[in-house]
Amino acid sequence: MGPISLLPKYQKLNAWNGDLAKMTHLQAGLSPETIEKARLELNENPHVLHQDIQQVRDMIITRPDIGFLRTDDAFILRFLRARKFHQADAFRLLAQYFQYRQLNLDMFKNFKADDPGIKRALIDGFPGVLENRDHYGRKILLLFAANWDQSRNSFTDILRAILLSLEVLIEDPELQINGFILIIDWSNFSFKQASKLTPSILKLAIEGLQDSFPARFGGVHFVNQPWYIHALYTLIKPFLKDKTRKRIFLHGNNLNSLHQLIHPEFLPSEFGGTLPPYDMGTWARTLLGPDYSDENDYTHTSYNAMHVKHTSSNLERECSPKLMKRSQSVVEAGTLKHEEKGENENTQPLLALD
Repeated sequence: MGPISLLPKYQKLNAWNGDLAKMTHLQAGLSPETIEKARLELNENPHVLHQDIQQVRDMIITRPDIGFLRTDDAFILRFLRARKFHQADAFRLLAQYFQYRQLNLDMFKNFKADDPGIKRALIDGFPGVLENRDHYGRKILLLFAANWDQSRNSFTDILRAILLSLEVLIEDPELQINGFILIIDWSNFSFKQASKLTPSILKLAIEGLQDSFPARFGGVHFVNQPWYIHALYTLIKPFLKDKTRKRIFLHGNNLNSLHQLIHPEFLPSEFGGTLPPYDMGTWARTLLGPDYSDENDYTHTSYNAMHVKHTSSNLERECSPKLMKRSQSVVEAGTLKHEEKGENENTQPLLALD
């Protein structure tokens, strides 16, 4: 009687061990510290990982209006991590991810690093991505706003380059758990440039980054922002979630407050850090390859086929054809010039010029 009653328990145990063995590959490569962080902060439990993913996948039938182009375990897992394993919230984010792409088909047509618009934005440093992570393991992205040459790059192409960069970075499960930091330096960003930030394009950016992408943003830091950027922020604030608003920090010229949140040893000298000035071509060369050049054409097929190459900063500098100008201490005020052309009469600027 005893052995017969125990047999089902052994069968269940073996089945449970089999499921666990299948699912723990999704945590392969994670450090023990990151696995523990995922458990504590994100409610990630390897014992029920399969069930969590399947519950989200089962909800897809409720949205026949959306084409879910990717539903594999690893892909769904990043949405669960972004929403702390609340299945309904994770599915809502997954649906918004694909719906955003359906509603903005032109943005995701030829969504590759060698697309001319994306390539120009990457070469101009949109975005910058620091090689090392901060003390919380977060990846630091940089935007030097004054380098936006509006005669060369549309805001949409800059947004596409940022989204493509995030697609590449989010493949790293460590970053799915640890997240990202964004620093925007507004030095020398003119009132005339700011006037081109229309409600429609800012709404497009907010929807793409806040509402439709499975990334954890630990903070968005404004540095050296002029008064009209404060005005812009006031206007877009109602479109931001409470959680997002709490993670936006307006530092002005006070780098000490920035350093309290991001230690100087992780920052380049433009932000009062101990690292060398940021080379604007670093991330572009990572995506476009070691033979990066302004004049070259590239043939990467898509972000899914890209293999991010990690090279030393010295090697990157040696193969760099130039160092991009930046907007703060490395360039004197007034040296960045922007020619304006192609005004869209149907767009209403947030800040009207007299």
